Amino acid sequence: MTRRRPRTWPIVAAATVVLIGFAAVLVAAARQSPDGANAPSAAAAAPGISGAAASLLQLDPLGDAATKAPGYRLTDQRGNRITPAVFHGRSVVLTFNDDECQDLCTLLAQDVALAEHDLGSAASRIAFVSINANPYHPAVSDVASWSNSHGLGGDTNWYFGTADPATLATVARAYGVPIELDAAQQTVVHGTEIFFIDPSGVERALGQFGTDSASTAPFAHTMAQEAVDLLPTSQRGTVAGSAAVDLSADGTGVGAKPKPFSLPALNGSGRAGPATASGHYVVLNFWASTCTACVGELADLQKVSNEFAGRAELIGIDVSDDPDAARAATRQAGTSYPLAVDANGSVAGRYRISGLPYTVILDPTGHVVIRHPGAFTAEQLEYVLDSLVPPVTK
Repeated sequence: MTRRRPRTWPIVAAATVVLIGFAAVLVAAARQSPDGANAPSAAAAAPGISGAAASLLQLDPLGDAATKAPGYRLTDQRGNRITPAVFHGRSVVLTFNDDECQDLCTLLAQDVALAEHDLGSAASRIAFVSINANPYHPAVSDVASWSNSHGLGGDTNWYFGTADPATLATVARAYGVPIELDAAQQTVVHGTEIFFIDPSGVERALGQFGTDSASTAPFAHTMAQEAVDLLPTSQRGTVAGSAAVDLSADGTGVGAKPKPFSLPALNGSGRAGPATASGHYVVLNFWASTCTACVGELADLQKVSNEFAGRAELIGIDVSDDPDAARAATRQAGTSYPLAVDANGSVAGRYRISGLPYTVILDPTGHVVIRHPGAFTAEQLEYVLDSLVPPVTK
């Protein structure tokens, strides 16, 4: 294949926990400025996508610069051969992923799973194609294991392609995706491009996944809508999903500054909430002892709380729960970060929490930067905070 001129995209970590520190440096340099100077304007958004949603994906319609997407011959997680011709007549959302990743790429997996749900009847006309960026684990069994363990094993529109290391490197170069390898540690750092390819095989838009992909509902919805907008006019439509909730200017969406609150502490006297935080990034974790995923998440949250002590503050908000059961669960998990009681669910309602667990991250000025439904693993939350929170200076 002819190598195209590499694009000037940032590189972020997508490999293993040992790379997280290194990743933070790369991601911090890559993040767009707070005023959104690097984000696309509302006018650049596709017909079914708002300016705020376009900015979330850093969506860049190519217009007259649109070109035919490079070819490839890979084997997917089912052992089937995939080439661009396989997807002719379908919109393709193409990314590069590390099949050993436990942080960033797993957030994208959650986005893909929800995007599939949002697509509804249009799902059969969309393909999510990912190309393995890890030459140290190129086997079909590797991409199959990763797909299965991250909720995509049963997704008929997910294709995780792999090949021998030389072929994988050639495909990455053809797409202009930067990949850095550490042979000693067998770890990978790779670019975070999202290629939106129309049913004729032409690249029509570029996006990027990173920290913002942790805001799963709007990120997934926007990916799905962009893919649908590339279909023939008769097949287009508005996809389902709750992006409007997470991106709306109702006071708790991404970019909004919610009113501070202070709730009774779960343990002992006193109160807890952003109103009592100390000017750091604040992680609000909404949970309940009756929620199995919530209880399972507590130990990971404590690990992250310990790691980011003095740099970010975690606050657990126990929603409409039996306080004694909540205290027992936190004692068993060894939870020591502040815990608050939202006895009647009023704060959860104000934040429009769709289910438990649910995590909202506020920046030091009190603005919402992440809304994440579902559990965070320690690796995922560490990745997100590493890319947001300034490192400790010595």
